[in-house]
Amino acid sequence: MKLKKVLLGLFLFIAATSFAQQEKKEVLFTIDGNPYYTEEFVRVYNKNLDLVKDDSQKDLDNYLDLFIGYKLKVNKANKLGLQDGKKYQSELKSYRTQLAKNYLTDTEVTDELLEEAYERSKKEINGSHILFMVSENATPADTLKAYNKAIDVRKKALAGQDFGQLAVQYSEDPSAKDNKGELGYFSVFRMVYQFESGAYNTPKGEVSMPVRTRYGYHLIKVNDVRDNRGEISVAHIMILKPRKEDAAEEAKAKQTIEEIYQKLKQGEDFESLAKQFSQDKSTAPAGGKLNKFNSGELSSVTFEDHAFALNTPGEYSEPFQSEYGWHIVKLIEKHAAKPFEDVKDEFENRIKRDDRSKLIAASMNEKLRVKYKVDRDAKVYAKMLKMLNEKVYEKSWAVPAESDIYDKTLLTINGEKELKVKPFLDYLASHQTSVAPLKPLSKYADAVIDKYLDEQIAIYYNDNLEREYPEFGIVMEEYRDGLLLFDLMEKEIWEKAKIDTTGLEQFYKNNIAHYQWKERVDVDIYSSTDESVIKKTRKYLKKGKDATYIKEKLNTADKVAVIEKVGVFETDNEVLPKQDKYKEGVSGIIEKGDYYYVVKTNKILPAGSKTLEECKGRVINDYQQYLESTWVDSLKSEFTVKVNKDVFGKVKKQLHQ
Repeated sequence: MKLKKVLLGLFLFIAATSFAQQEKKEVLFTIDGNPYYTEEFVRVYNKNLDLVKDDSQKDLDNYLDLFIGYKLKVNKANKLGLQDGKKYQSELKSYRTQLAKNYLTDTEVTDELLEEAYERSKKEINGSHILFMVSENATPADTLKAYNKAIDVRKKALAGQDFGQLAVQYSEDPSAKDNKGELGYFSVFRMVYQFESGAYNTPKGEVSMPVRTRYGYHLIKVNDVRDNRGEISVAHIMILKPRKEDAAEEAKAKQTIEEIYQKLKQGEDFESLAKQFSQDKSTAPAGGKLNKFNSGELSSVTFEDHAFALNTPGEYSEPFQSEYGWHIVKLIEKHAAKPFEDVKDEFENRIKRDDRSKLIAASMNEKLRVKYKVDRDAKVYAKMLKMLNEKVYEKSWAVPAESDIYDKTLLTINGEKELKVKPFLDYLASHQTSVAPLKPLSKYADAVIDKYLDEQIAIYYNDNLEREYPEFGIVMEEYRDGLLLFDLMEKEIWEKAKIDTTGLEQFYKNNIAHYQWKERVDVDIYSSTDESVIKKTRKYLKKGKDATYIKEKLNTADKVAVIEKVGVFETDNEVLPKQDKYKEGVSGIIEKGDYYYVVKTNKILPAGSKTLEECKGRVINDYQQYLESTWVDSLKSEFTVKVNKDVFGKVKKQLHQ
């Protein structure tokens, strides 16, 4: 993939500044009659001017020749049908999807939601709620009934009745019977967005108006608001609560945690004690360490409060009891709230995953509805409406087998995209469970059409991004060409150079003067920072001792006094300590910087030709370049290229100004 990026780099990611647009496009050259314009040539030239290191490529005549060569290759790729390859189509589609993302969302609304989320993240809310359940797609009557229930209970709360008792009596959240609707502290992204907004928009001590979520209506009471405590990293030692109520077992658990606490006070290591005694099997092997967390993230408020009460890293709590057992918590680190730039990407991803994304989509849909005119054929719609019946309210309606209006146009987007009756009815049949059962049927159909239109307009907009945004079209066209070129080069040049052994050997023979060894030496090089060690090494070498013997004599388990390097090197290689003349045998002591060397020259190899195997990588690379250079010439013969000299002359003057 890196190679592909290098290849495409010349033609990707257009700079914002470009050649002044001419009122009328001028053709710079044609290939088999297909026009290529000055605008593209100048844009690419300016964009790559600073990237080109070879000054010859900055010359406009040379650059035009390179540009024509590039376009010839693209034409060849299209001629071979490479644009129809499944792999090519898949990669192109994947790239377009990534590039289109920034065009398919309402960035203004996204930025507002990001700012709102960050501001909310600075605070933690302690809240309670009462839930009145009602389906998202409930009838208006059922929805109103749930709303009125919520209003009645809110009046009781405002009149002074205890909110917790009201939750026990009226909340349809099953947990309310035990927790009286209390939710503890929470911050941004911990609740569904509508609930979160209701909580953050309600003053401390007050009860909200009914808040609608996908679960129904909520009354929210804000008990407290405090600054966000940030995130915390802790370790803990835990003794589990007995499964059954047993006073003796509970006493034993308490005694065990107190004994562990005493060991800590005596100076024993927290991590070691956690590994030995903690009954939290998921954290004990890691010395009790938990993943970092913030308020409301754990299921135990008691545990969180004891953890956040610690202030100094290494400090640990006294034993305390939670819903799950006994704990001792040690503070590892407190993590302060991060600045906006540090959380922006994380928050943006979370926004895309929760209900906020619906706000972004709704805003985008609204803008596209204004942008594109939609026409509905009233007569066709009226006929289509007669095909619906009451079964849609039972989620059991099916598309009739036949109809004379199935191929009729029901809707037209922007005067171009026609939406037929049959695809819409198929959509309606598959979305019966996602639309509220509005009555009469005409209202139900309108609701489905609105949903259908939002999706189809978004598809139409996406399909026309190249036309809507010229810069998008330019990048896509250049990526399309660059990707084709990569596939073509792989097919015609790179693979051929690797498998064409006869051609490679002939190229090697024809250019053997470029593949020559200088004089080389086969040597053993010994080095040390201690001159006395190298002197001893030289004596051993003179006696015919080998590297194993020398290192056994001079090196110890604690210190490597001498090290050796073996190989065949050209005599001007910097690895070699410099000598006036190389000859077989053991050299004198050579000093270089902080090191001392002695060299045993085993053999002197005269200058001469490299074998193909010795330089195959370089030969293949050179052969590829040779094939490409001759290939462009052959492409010029295969295709007819005509350059408009007068237009090119004007381009030169404008670029040289």
